[in-house]
Formats: sequence, C-alpha cells, structure tokens
Amino acid sequence: MEITAATNAHQRPTNLTTLISKWPQLEPQFINFTSSNTLLNPRHKNLALFLTHCSTKPNTNKNATDENYLNSESLPNSRIQPQATPSSSERISSSSLLSRGLIFDLGPKNSWDSLEIGSPVVKRYLGDEEERWYMWYHGRSIENPDFDSIGLAVSSNGVHWERGGQGVRSNADVGLVMSSSKDWWAFDTHSVRPCEVVIMSSNKVRTNSAVYWLYYTGFCSEKIDCLDNSSLGFNFKNPESVQSGVDTVDGGILKSLPGLAMSQDGRHWARIEGEHHSGALLDVGSDGEWDSSFIASPQVVFHTTGDLRMYYHSFDVKNGHFAVGIARSRDGMRWVKLGKILGAGPNGAFDERGIVNARVLRNKKDGNYLMVYEGVSANGKRSIGMAVSSDGLKDWRRVQDNPVFNQSEDGGWDCEGVGLPCLVQMDGDMEEWRLYYRGVGREGRTGIGLAVSQGSEGYNFQRWTGFLL
Repeated sequence: MEITAATNAHQRPTNLTTLISKWPQLEPQFINFTSSNTLLNPRHKNLALFLTHCSTKPNTNKNATDENYLNSESLPNSRIQPQATPSSSERISSSSLLSRGLIFDLGPKNSWDSLEIGSPVVKRYLGDEEERWYMWYHGRSIENPDFDSIGLAVSSNGVHWERGGQGVRSNADVGLVMSSSKDWWAFDTHSVRPCEVVIMSSNKVRTNSAVYWLYYTGFCSEKIDCLDNSSLGFNFKNPESVQSGVDTVDGGILKSLPGLAMSQDGRHWARIEGEHHSGALLDVGSDGEWDSSFIASPQVVFHTTGDLRMYYHSFDVKNGHFAVGIARSRDGMRWVKLGKILGAGPNGAFDERGIVNARVLRNKKDGNYLMVYEGVSANGKRSIGMAVSSDGLKDWRRVQDNPVFNQSEDGGWDCEGVGLPCLVQMDGDMEEWRLYYRGVGREGRTGIGLAVSQGSEGYNFQRWTGFLL
C-alpha cells in the first residue's frame, strides 16, 4: 500500500493517497503505519468487512464475532510480561477508602497525560498461553493543557497497567499513540479522543494479522454559536474538561465530528479520510435536526457481515437535552443516519438533561444489547445509567430509574462525578461485568476506575478492592 500525505500547508490536495488493492508482503509485519498524520482515502472502494476469527482457542469457532475475545495469534507480535494475581497483602492502594476503585492515575509531571485522563476503551484478548488487556484513553499534559491526545496502556489482568510517558517508537511500546491533525482543513486539529477499537478485516486489506479500526472524536477550533452555558443552565465544554483553569478556546463549545484511523499494532495509526470535506465520517445534521450542533463519542458495534452500527451523541437544541442516535454502515466507512434512539429521562431523574458518551455491547449469553451511558442531571451532575434493547436499533428501555453507578460519597477520589463508561463482559459460569470509568475528584483531578458486578440479580456495581482468593 502506498501512503502519501499532504505536504502543502496552504492548499488541500485533491488526491491524498493511492490505495493499492493488494498490501505489500513484508516480514514480520505486512503493514507498518508510521505516522498518525497519514491519511488514506477509501472513497469509491467497495470494501466488504468482516471480523477476524475470534475465540479463546484457535480454530474452534469460525463464526465468532466478539472482538473483545480475539485469538491472540492474529494480534500484534508484542508481548506483555505476565503479572501474577496479587495476594491480599499485595493489593494495590485501591483497598483504602479514599482510593477505592482507582486503577489508573495521572501520569508523572513531565508526561503527555499529567493533567487529565479519561475515555477508557478497554479490550480483553485471550490466547492459549496468555491474557492481554489493551486500554486506549485520552490525556492532557501540564505543558499543553488545552489539547487532548490518545495513548495506550497494556495489562495482563485489566487492573495493573503498564504505561508510557512519551510517544511510542516500536510495536512493543506504550504511551502516546495519536495527536491532533496538523492539516489546517481537517476536523480534528484541536483534540482527539478514543471511542471504540474494533478488530476487522477487509477483502482489500491483505494481512496475516488483525487490523485495528479506531473510531474517535475529533475537535476543531470552530465554536458552536447555538449553544452557550447560560442557556444550558450548567457549565458544559466540548471537549469536556474538568480541570480547574482549563478552557477550550476562551470557554467556547467546539464543533466535533467522528473519525476513523487504522493500525496494524494498535500503536501506529493512519487516518482514514471520510466522505466529509474535513475528512470526518459524518457531518452534523441540517438546521432543525436533533444533531445539528455537533457529533461526539462514535462507538461502533459489529452486528453481522455488512451491518455495523454507530452510536453517537449530540445536543438536541429544540428539545434542550443531550441524546444518543444511531447510524448504519456496510463497510465501516460510509454511514447512513437512522435518527435518535434514546433521549432525556423524566423531570427530576439523574438523566433529566439527557445522556452522553454511550457504550453499547451485545450480551454473549442472551443476545440483548446493553448500553451504558453518562446521565446528565438538571444541574449538570454526571452518573452512569444503563439501557437494554433486543435488537440494538429501537425500543431501548432503561434497566432502572436510578443510576447503576454513582460518584462516591465518602470524599473518595471520584467524589465529584463518574462517566465515560466502558463495559466488559467476563467469561465463566458466573455473570460478571467490569465497568471502567473516568472519575473526577476534588479540584478536578481525574483518574480511571474499575467497578465490578457479579451474579444474575441485576447490575450491582461495586468499586474494585482487590482480587479475591
């Protein structure tokens, strides 16, 4: 595959790349994406997508479609050093009351994620000999406090994470993996945040191993004139930042759109240019439509071959609340909007002003679709709710009237708010779910936490306190 990037900063090229149907035969990696600023233009390419073989054991289920359990034979060559399950005396500091559930804190002072972190996208990959966890997340630095970038951390148990303070250099590194675009015309020149990573293949993409598809939110410096905090009744930023003293372009609410990037190793990304003139996959709706202000948090679920669903949120200006909508695609690149599927709760509810940052997955045991989301109350408080649907398209209903997970009330590290949820279904006879989330504490300090729900009597999430022996 030949990859070329724009070199003239004053004029957007009309043909950014040449896409060759057969990928070069290189060893050990067939493709080496070396720059997150690289753009591929897939327009007019008929790409039929399908998930690569997924299983906890090789060659046992040719029709498996859950990317959370990808066979490690098709994953990158990098390895994670095994971490033994800690004994009770070795439990991490989350056993204390103030830090209960905290599994990932801010980076060191000089690192790319020293000021703020969030948006965890957690994937679990099982093989015959090892268990691997990848977590993509966004971060801000003290040096550059107004811009979000994307990083990668790895783990062998989903609790203890290996991180990096600088940009990655090899396919075994961890740390910063993607920053905002340097192309003046692009939709993501201000900030980028990860929303979903799907493992997929295409008949036009010839590789021996899996290809990661990163769906992300890109922000530019264009303000949204129809939205302001005085009309909302609480402080809202896009991108949302909870750090005191950090503002987005003089406090404005910025336009955001969904983007796509691909990688062979989950670390080196090439942007895929969408059909919108800015390179985004979708544009906002026309005046009067519910998503005419911005599009954020595009999370993609593989339903079946030729049927992918994108869930995203926007602010419905006419009705005055945040809501989640859906779009469908045959190839993961060209999308058709289907409309709004879930909006605000009733007056007085924890999500009275709507829902944002929804994450959807399919329950492997009953086939239903589960949505975890960040509920916005009348005063802007954030907590986590859950909804369920039989087909993932319509008839979404909340599982209960109250949040399934709330901020701590004991002065803990996440006492000011919880959100940006990511749900992982575990294997085994016992029903077990892991909820990764962004927590906000005093003075706007952020971290990534873990809560666990076990048993079949609903979703009773409790902050993680350690491995039980």
